[in-house]
Amino acid sequence: MWSSCSYSESRSRGSSRPRSLEWPVTFASMSVEALGNQDDPRLVASPEAITAALAGGHYLADRGLATAIYLAIALDQPLLLEGEAGVGKTEVAKALAACLGRQLVRLQCYEGMDASQALYEWDYPRQLLYLRSISEHVADAADSFDDLFGPRFLIERPLLTAIKRGDSAVLLIDEIDRADDEFEAFLLEVLSDFQITIPEIGTVEADAPPLVILTSNRTRELHDALKRRCLYHWIDYPDVAREVAIVTARAPEVPEKVVRRVAQIVSRIRELNLIKSPGVAETVVWARALGYFGLDQLDPKHMRATLGAILKEREDIDLVASRLDEILGGLV
Repeated sequence: MWSSCSYSESRSRGSSRPRSLEWPVTFASMSVEALGNQDDPRLVASPEAITAALAGGHYLADRGLATAIYLAIALDQPLLLEGEAGVGKTEVAKALAACLGRQLVRLQCYEGMDASQALYEWDYPRQLLYLRSISEHVADAADSFDDLFGPRFLIERPLLTAIKRGDSAVLLIDEIDRADDEFEAFLLEVLSDFQITIPEIGTVEADAPPLVILTSNRTRELHDALKRRCLYHWIDYPDVAREVAIVTARAPEVPEKVVRRVAQIVSRIRELNLIKSPGVAETVVWARALGYFGLDQLDPKHMRATLGAILKEREDIDLVASRLDEILGGLV
């Protein structure tokens, strides 16, 4: 028996369970530990509660993102997050799964992905071994063949796992813009019903839909049909103050003065005409790298030597290195 889902030969989906969009909340500054049980409904009772819960997992969400997450949970709708690479889109799903106590199910998209790689496959090597084993017992072969295409030989892929887990899972569909148009159309159908039909078994349907987070780096435009199915939020680069808070949460061992200078310098670097601007993740790595030198303030020598922590293109490194004195002006 598979948990959080049901089998049926035809669709028998009930009406969506209503969820309250309002809840008196007076604990916006409380951490996950202070709230106690991860299943506590207060964790998702308001945007402020979600902000506090994510902060307990070292993810600092602004008001807009927290509101989008709150509505995605309350309305049972997928949430599409777009933004430049490295701004923390994937980390949203990871932090949500951790603070809500749900299983994170990740589907990493790539060019050429098809439905079988996202839903399920049959374990053909085991099926062949099974056929050989039952060939010696001809009398029982008829019943044994019925088991050949049963759950025991089914290899679950992320979408099937998420449907089975239902609302005890967070489904992360990462970098959907890398997938083909055909897969995007297939995904739209799955997200509409949260059920699939396996011809040899029957229909597998989630009792309650999982929380779905889709991310896109906007390498191509997604179809309007998929966007209409989702709530949408754009995650931009944070301002200096927020980036300081993020780096401090992620790398508390780095001196505060170094963190602040790094955030200011990265903000200026992003204003240059780069092939690939550094994301927040790169800022954290650079702060840690500079922190290993044991400096309480930055100097150009160490900064030039560690530019590879935030820049991943040779042309970008050459450009920043040539203009480093100008970037540091008034800061160091």
